[in-house]
Amino acid sequence: MLKRLRETSAGYPRQFWLLFWGVLVNSSGSSMVWPFLTIYLRQRLDVPLTTIALLLTLNSLAGLASTSVAGPAVDRFGRKGAMVISLGAGCVFMLALARVDSLASAAALMLFKGATDPLYRVGSDAMVADLIPPAGRANSYALLRMIANLGVAIGPSIGGFITSVSYSLAFSIAAGTTLGYALLVGVFMRETIPQWPAEERARQAKGYGPVLRDRPFMAFCVAYSFAGMAYSLMMVLLPVYVKENFGVPESSYGFILATNAAMVVLFQYGVTRLTQRHYHLPVLAVGSMFYALGVGSVAWGAGFTGFLLSMVILTVGEMIMIPTSTALTANLAPPDMRGRYMGVYGLTWGVAMGIGPVLGGTLNDQVAPVAIWYAGLALGAVAMFGFLILGRLMPRRVVVSVPASTPSAPPPA
Repeated sequence: MLKRLRETSAGYPRQFWLLFWGVLVNSSGSSMVWPFLTIYLRQRLDVPLTTIALLLTLNSLAGLASTSVAGPAVDRFGRKGAMVISLGAGCVFMLALARVDSLASAAALMLFKGATDPLYRVGSDAMVADLIPPAGRANSYALLRMIANLGVAIGPSIGGFITSVSYSLAFSIAAGTTLGYALLVGVFMRETIPQWPAEERARQAKGYGPVLRDRPFMAFCVAYSFAGMAYSLMMVLLPVYVKENFGVPESSYGFILATNAAMVVLFQYGVTRLTQRHYHLPVLAVGSMFYALGVGSVAWGAGFTGFLLSMVILTVGEMIMIPTSTALTANLAPPDMRGRYMGVYGLTWGVAMGIGPVLGGTLNDQVAPVAIWYAGLALGAVAMFGFLILGRLMPRRVVVSVPASTPSAPPPA
């Protein structure tokens, strides 16, 4: 399958394939831990689920603040260094998390992780936009999601058993894979940021002003935040919900998450080839509908099979939503503002992760556990209607033209 995809994407530069395989290594290691983080922290710290959700909110708030710096830094100083710094910080985070022994230390680590994560996300997204012309971006982001999810299929399947024996061992393996990816970026990848003429450098000095004044793009980000909140409920709170209310252990939940990843590996590229034929915003509305149905259906599940089906529905929406929204952002962004547009787009994830799990944790503790999933249904529906309205109002400004003074993307390596 990978050989066929490589032949289909033969025009991609060598550096894209280095990124492709590096993502596999990193995602395999980190996904051994992240799906079980809420369970680990709840057992280690012995605090309510709302408190665990607030720790994730701290992570997101730090990411929100850091993104304001990450975008301009990536645009001005480059993509590669930002990625290496973020990956190195991720290695330190994994090693320290294995030794966390108090709520205060856990909060400090979440702030640290949140502050450094945007550097990688913004840097890598901007690097892909530098390397790949607009017509190929949706497919390139789909390929990276496919290989990342192959890692996520591998990681939780192994991690569910390793964490049952030793969380410390799982954290150590995750730290090692993150360090390996950091070395790959630092040693073998080249910087892709173009050298901008004086006119573009002057516009960069204006910070986020041009992005925030782009009202259609900002409206898209608001709608996408609602979809992300629905998604965050599923990915953050489902493992705790199924274990505490239905006795589904980590090893079984690892299979549910591996199914999500396997679907992306098998079907993401084909789904993206289909969705890219259509205008982005109606496609995002359809993806939000699947989010709403996937999250809402957890309320009617009563065992492993039902929860697995909910994840399958959610994953269909995920395959529609994420490459489409990332490609839309890359295409809307002027070339010299890619880091900032990707930074603001990344804020939608920070907002979603900051609000969604806290809302769900509060509903779990104050109303009933099942209320989490009805809230997710409502959030997904709001996003769906938001994208439908934007599809009628937002001009079809899908690809930004490049001024004559703007240098072209670097040639393939």
